[in-house]
Amino acid sequence: MGECAVLRRLRAWLRALPLQRRVAYLTTVAVALAVAVTGVAGYVTLRISLYRALDAEMVQTASSLAAVPVAQDIRTLGGLTERALRAGNVSVAAIRSDGDIFYVPDERDHLVLGPKELAVARLQSGYSARSGLTSGGEDYRIVAVPITDLGNYALVLGRPLRPTNDILSSLWLVLIIFGVTGVIIAAVVGAYVARSSLRPVRELSAAVEYVTVTKELTPITINATSDIAVLAESFNQMLQSLASSRDRQARLIADAGHELRTPLTSLRTNIELLAADAESGMLKQQDRIDILADVKAQLVEFTDLIGDLVQLARDETAASPEALDFRNVVNAALDRVRRRAHGLAFDVELNPFYVAGDSDMLERAVTNLLDNAVKWSPPGGIIRVQLEGDRLRVADQGPGISEADMPFIFDRFYRGDSARQTSGTGLGLSIVAQTVAQHGGWVKAGRSAQGGAEFTIQLPGATSIEALTKPTAQPPGGQSHSSNAASPSAAVPPTSSAGSRPGSPLAESGRKRQT
Repeated sequence: MGECAVLRRLRAWLRALPLQRRVAYLTTVAVALAVAVTGVAGYVTLRISLYRALDAEMVQTASSLAAVPVAQDIRTLGGLTERALRAGNVSVAAIRSDGDIFYVPDERDHLVLGPKELAVARLQSGYSARSGLTSGGEDYRIVAVPITDLGNYALVLGRPLRPTNDILSSLWLVLIIFGVTGVIIAAVVGAYVARSSLRPVRELSAAVEYVTVTKELTPITINATSDIAVLAESFNQMLQSLASSRDRQARLIADAGHELRTPLTSLRTNIELLAADAESGMLKQQDRIDILADVKAQLVEFTDLIGDLVQLARDETAASPEALDFRNVVNAALDRVRRRAHGLAFDVELNPFYVAGDSDMLERAVTNLLDNAVKWSPPGGIIRVQLEGDRLRVADQGPGISEADMPFIFDRFYRGDSARQTSGTGLGLSIVAQTVAQHGGWVKAGRSAQGGAEFTIQLPGATSIEALTKPTAQPPGGQSHSSNAASPSAAVPPTSSAGSRPGSPLAESGRKRQT
């Protein structure tokens, strides 16, 4: 539990540090651990190698001594003397299987033997090797080999470990010095690398703070690669999207203010006339009735304009798309429009077609197209509505759209010369274009075979509900046709609006005349 608490405190301390310092610390610690592990591994490997080489040399020397001189005179160890042992930098002893030990007669410091040497004397096979001490307390490497000629003796040979330990101590000192130096260099380099690597992050943070303070949505320039470059690009795309949204909002507010000014001015003038008449009675009864009717009409226009602005301000895609029978959407729009389309007939042909989207938004778009057809149709005219495949066509027998107005027909608040004297907000077709774009389709305007206007809506969908809900494989080139992401530019087909020629009239077969 204590170790866990320490680790938690250490983790909390690291998280509280700035990212640059944290990277520098972690780099230094990682390098220090790597140097420590490498140093310890090198030291242990060299120590084992030196000891093995020393043991092999001592075993070979002991076997040579045990074969000839020592076996001939075990009590004097073959006549060996201390001078001879000092010249060879070794110490020699013999041990019998019953535990008796024989040393060189004039040797002052003797090897301290133990059970490993006694086991070699008794087993008469193999050898033993260990680190031990002499009677004077000096470190020795001690090996024992059997004296096969005598049968129950073992020759023990020792060599001082000081030269070997001096080499290992020097190595240990070198490893410590170079390891500490390497860690210091790694700390300096790690701090520099952390600082240089996180410079793009600091630049990005400064850019975010600048945007927050100044509200200037200017794309930033960061000299970086890999993930930082992707992050900067994503941030720039967000800035561009915000700038575009703010521009659209400002443009909508400006246009709305301009359009609202006219009905408000007219309402104010009429109300002031009625207020003055209440004091002076200067208006005739019919004039007051006309002014009140005008006020009522202006209020209706004002209400419609507010509703269209609210609808147009919805810049998001369909919130909860669901599978829809598009025929039901069109029929609901037809039911609404027929109530105010007195004296007009509807020629309707609806083939099965299913889409995924928002039924209210789509119904509003279709209603706007039908209202536009009703407004421009002559008395007793026929409005043709055809749903075939993924195309919905609405055509009327009115004057049609002039070539000059065709490129701007879906712009906000745009009203052609012929439309300026009629009622309307100038937002209906713009709402149609936006709604269709949000559902991944497009809309275009053209001239019908009867000379009036014809609007064509294309939406991604299927002719059966099963095909719509069944997942489809992606084509080799990328996304499927029916699942392309909606964008405002998708509201207009690749060809121009004027490209809808009279040669594409509604089909005459299968229609039902509805009034």
